[in-house]
Amino acid sequence: MLFLAQHGFRVVAHDRRGHGRSSQASEHNDMNGYADDLAAVIEALDLRDATLIGHSTGGGEVARYIGRHGTGRVAKAVLIAAVPPIMLKTEANPEGLPIGVFDAIRAGVAGDRSQYYKDLAIAFYGANRPGAKVSQGTLDQFWLWSMQAGAKNAYESVKAFSETDFTEDLKKFDVPTLVLHGEDDQIVPVKDSARKSAKLIKGAKEVYYPGAPHGLTATHQDQVNAELLKFIRD
Repeated sequence: MLFLAQHGFRVVAHDRRGHGRSSQASEHNDMNGYADDLAAVIEALDLRDATLIGHSTGGGEVARYIGRHGTGRVAKAVLIAAVPPIMLKTEANPEGLPIGVFDAIRAGVAGDRSQYYKDLAIAFYGANRPGAKVSQGTLDQFWLWSMQAGAKNAYESVKAFSETDFTEDLKKFDVPTLVLHGEDDQIVPVKDSARKSAKLIKGAKEVYYPGAPHGLTATHQDQVNAELLKFIRD
């Protein structure tokens, strides 16, 4: 956000329902709720010709927003290490992750969530890879952000990001779209996300970073920023 603001763009972000500084609402902790919250922010600020950028679950929010609310206020879209089309392994998506993976996340969030988030940060930023250079500050930042989320909200978000099928939403994209993903993403495997999403989005531009983790906006910050700036300006 700082980088884009320094290059003359108005940059707006919101904390997802139940996360960060948003109130910890008991209901609507699902993709429809997230997308409608995004729509409320966009309409309240009367944003137009916006480029919607979503990372991870946020990419799902962008997809569901377009699926539910269209692109009347949207000029472009960017999906970074995003969860669509669907993460869960199903008969229709045999390459997906088994439900046990997401049950383990729920157990971590419902149990010793502080330690769980500290452990999760390692894979999130690829700090477990040979030669990785991930600062302690980056890992601590992940823990701090995670602990700001309500436990119920974080627990219910697991179902939202893992079981939601965005296939039909992606088919409704009718604006220039950038799909950007790290090829060593241990959280949202690239073969079952970005590569499939790009096939569903008409004319999508694909950019893949070899060896990059899920948290590539931190580990590959300069590359991602340059890519975003180029895409937004083109």
